[in-house]
Amino acid sequence: MATTPINLSRAPNLLMMQSALASINRTNLALFRVQQQLSTGLAIATPSDDPVKAAAIGVVDDRIDRSVQVKRNLAHAASSLATVDSALEEATNLVSEARSIALTQGAITSSPVERQQQAVIIDQILQSMLNTASRKGAAGYVFGGTITSRPPVEGFGAGFRFSGESSGLLTDLDSNLSIPITLGGGNPIASRSARVRGSVDLNPRLTADTRLADLRGARGLGITLGSIEFSVNGGPPQTLDLTGADTAGDVLTKITNAIRQYETDHSTSVLGSGGVSISDEAFALDLTPSTTVQFFDAQNGVTALDLGLAASPPFQFSNAQPSGAALDPKLTWRSPISALAGVTGALGSIRINNLGRTATIDLSSAQTLEDVKNAIESANLGVRVAINAEATGIDVLNDISGARGQGMSIEEVAGNDTTATRLGIRSFTAATSLQDFNDGRGVSIVHGAVNPVTGLPDPTLDADFIITLGDPAQTTLSIDLRPQDMTNVQTLLDRINSEAQTQLTAAGMPLTAFEARLSDAGNGIHLAQDSTFPGVLSVAPRNNSPAAEQLGLLSGSYDATTHTFVGVDRATVRVDSVFTHLIDLREALRANDVSGITLAGEGLERTLSSLAETRGLVGGFAQRVDAATVREEDRSVLDQRVRSELADVDFAEASTRFTLLQTQLQAALRVAGANQQQSLLDFLG
Repeated sequence: MATTPINLSRAPNLLMMQSALASINRTNLALFRVQQQLSTGLAIATPSDDPVKAAAIGVVDDRIDRSVQVKRNLAHAASSLATVDSALEEATNLVSEARSIALTQGAITSSPVERQQQAVIIDQILQSMLNTASRKGAAGYVFGGTITSRPPVEGFGAGFRFSGESSGLLTDLDSNLSIPITLGGGNPIASRSARVRGSVDLNPRLTADTRLADLRGARGLGITLGSIEFSVNGGPPQTLDLTGADTAGDVLTKITNAIRQYETDHSTSVLGSGGVSISDEAFALDLTPSTTVQFFDAQNGVTALDLGLAASPPFQFSNAQPSGAALDPKLTWRSPISALAGVTGALGSIRINNLGRTATIDLSSAQTLEDVKNAIESANLGVRVAINAEATGIDVLNDISGARGQGMSIEEVAGNDTTATRLGIRSFTAATSLQDFNDGRGVSIVHGAVNPVTGLPDPTLDADFIITLGDPAQTTLSIDLRPQDMTNVQTLLDRINSEAQTQLTAAGMPLTAFEARLSDAGNGIHLAQDSTFPGVLSVAPRNNSPAAEQLGLLSGSYDATTHTFVGVDRATVRVDSVFTHLIDLREALRANDVSGITLAGEGLERTLSSLAETRGLVGGFAQRVDAATVREEDRSVLDQRVRSELADVDFAEASTRFTLLQTQLQAALRVAGANQQQSLLDFLG
């Protein structure tokens, strides 16, 4: 940096000229910067002008840029939510109209002709509801969940199929706020699938092809790969790198190679004829007599612990303890059927009923769980197969909204070794809850009845139905069901058989004359009688109890070849959606079924409540979006103000400085000019 001499009177002319030029240059540079600020309106043109302010401006600019995108997202979310709310309003109006029809046509004054006419209107409402369910917004189909590129509800046979995903599509509003802008399964219009939940832990075994990513690990935290160490007979540790292993077979190979290399290096035998293998769900070592192998984790790793090769407290592999800890494989589509410990024996055929259609599916050739999935889904019955959230079994999902009596059921095929039960997907088992009967309405009984004359409890008035046997005496069995008997199918069967055996004994008949049971060839309750009885077995209600009808015993039929009364399956799986209830109402109106009209009306009433709740939820989302928009606008204005204070020029101050610099430059030029005109004569007195 140029400096001005203290005493210029003694300085040579060259130094004085250089000093004057430096001062003029500095003033010119300052004038240039001020001119640039006035012309651009910016106080800082480059970061070097003011590094501190430039850094602050960069931070504010980043916030402003993000704010612009967030405001776009907010506008997008507001538009999508407005479309959802509009569609829900239309659906509410349609359901309200259908409920009004159900209320009026459920009265005894309505005629069959009127109900037929109203069925036509309900059919039109169904089509309007389909159009509403296919509404598109800014994000695509608003009821499709995360799948917004195709209509979420489509016609399928005599029903409607939902093909969206269960969760809604989220939009990013800021780091702490995400709003769903579409609705997935579970909303009242496009309800999620009803399912047969797997009742069996298929418990896959560990195989060489099992991927390490599909193992829960000995600690239950998955598998973390890295280097491990092992020692033989307490000797010096040897390092083994398991990085890059993908399957259990890869781990087997790496461990085997490392131990074989140790055997070569130390001229000893460690592994026996079995080598390193898999035993059930763990790795196992076959060692020579008196040999021990211990594994350790290297450098605070957890690989050996995760693979069950080490534990706390530590242990050694030996002939007395050849296996490590269980690795608990997850169920995947790649799981071989032969490796499913929960399934014993070969698979056979199962029968699936849905939407009035039936398919017998042969699973005998299935090699993997994915083969089972493909075989079931290729039947085109509107069902899907999914692995449950715990990855222990499979669920079968019904995607079809159809009429009552056409729900999904999965049953056994005679002579196929209860394949559906072994897979855990039979829909009617001994463990089936009676609360799941009749679309979740359960089974009602009479209990605690009082004699109207005496005012005392009368057990005879608690009987729910009578079973008449086909023996020559037409023996009747009165069945009194109690609340404690209504837990599941097994407790129900136990009560029926207990009641029957008591009365058979009193009548002097063998206990084998009657049995209530399940069958390996079809669902429903089966009532079997002695094969020597010539007549048919029948069921009749008692004391106005609906139990027999709700258990499917009044609509059943007698099979003379097996001497069994076969009840109707009342535990079918149906989708609880607005389409289901509208179809039920339409079919009940066509059939002049007052009870069915009432039940459909109750379903529509629940749908209206659900629609109101959903609209409230969407309204809450919209309010959050509006509030976020206001906050974002305020924050954006504040950021713009801060940026202006940091980056924009103060025109008044810059203009004043420009004038002062002009004066300074003019003075510097005059002084420099005057100094250049001086000579030695000017100093001679």
